[in-house]
Amino acid sequence: AKDRRLRQKRAISERQLTRYFVDQRKVRVVGGQGGDGGHSFHSEPRKVFGGPDGGNGGDGGHVIFKADQQMKSLSSVFRFYQGFHGERGGSKNCYGANGAHKYVKVPVGTLVKEDGEVVADLTQHGEEYIAAYGGAGGKGNRFFLSNENRAPKLFTPGEPGQERVLQLELKTAAHAGLVGFPNAGKSSLLRAISRAKPAVAAYPFTTLNPHVGVVHYQDYEQVAVADIPGLIKGAHQNRGLGMAFLRHIERCRFLLYVLDLSVPQPWVQLQDLKYELEAYEKGLSERPCVVIGNKIDLAQSRINLALLREQVAERVIALSALTGDNLEELLLHLRELYDTYVKTEQSRGQSPVKW
Repeated sequence: AKDRRLRQKRAISERQLTRYFVDQRKVRVVGGQGGDGGHSFHSEPRKVFGGPDGGNGGDGGHVIFKADQQMKSLSSVFRFYQGFHGERGGSKNCYGANGAHKYVKVPVGTLVKEDGEVVADLTQHGEEYIAAYGGAGGKGNRFFLSNENRAPKLFTPGEPGQERVLQLELKTAAHAGLVGFPNAGKSSLLRAISRAKPAVAAYPFTTLNPHVGVVHYQDYEQVAVADIPGLIKGAHQNRGLGMAFLRHIERCRFLLYVLDLSVPQPWVQLQDLKYELEAYEKGLSERPCVVIGNKIDLAQSRINLALLREQVAERVIALSALTGDNLEELLLHLRELYDTYVKTEQSRGQSPVKW
């Protein structure tokens, strides 16, 4: 009975993770309606022909997407947003108030698409994109006063707001991406080096969504590491989790290739991983990287490690995510990669992404 309860518990936690981390959303946005123009004539004692004094209506409010680094998922973004309406123009030439803008917080690293075309890429905290413009306010009858027409009765209604259907896509803006085939031990490694708690099990595709763990260093620097859903051969043709996986890798500044040392010829995994990355986007496999040989606690792994080091040019760090062997070397090297990235960005005059 206890085993069954534990199994249920694990299933629920994985289901919740799937529900809470949302990396795609379809949103309908409508700008606020403009207020109608006012229609009135000035009236006071001893002033019989006061003339028209209907003011213009207020403009409708926009719907604006705003990047916020506190947001980590699109789960809190609704399916529909509308800007506030403008007010009607009043008498005595009073203009109607403009409608307030509707701000929608989205995570840093959100792509906005319309009909498959990218219309905005929100990469900086505080960056804004006007998703739907509010309608213009109508003209009051005062606007139509002329020498030819001294008492115009004409006024115009407010215009409707712009309406669009947009697709939001989140590319996880982590510093490092864990790249590896299913069951290579990426989730276990993320658990070992950070406070993230992805569900771990012995079958492929336990991870259905990217999990981001933050590695804390003593000088308060934080390095974000993304465990990205398992890649399989043919992922660039959208097999398995395919594009869902590759979309997140694009933003990572450096890559950690996680290989399972216990299988024969582990260097073949590395070649296949690099091929998939390169087939998806040219130059992706040339990002700064380190090769991690996982499961060194198994006897077969030690034999394979020597063979792997002969076959690959990159630095190989052998460790065990399960027992914690040699994690220190990875953490030190991860910090070196991060520091190099920060210096490179600063030398270009750009501000590095801080988590």
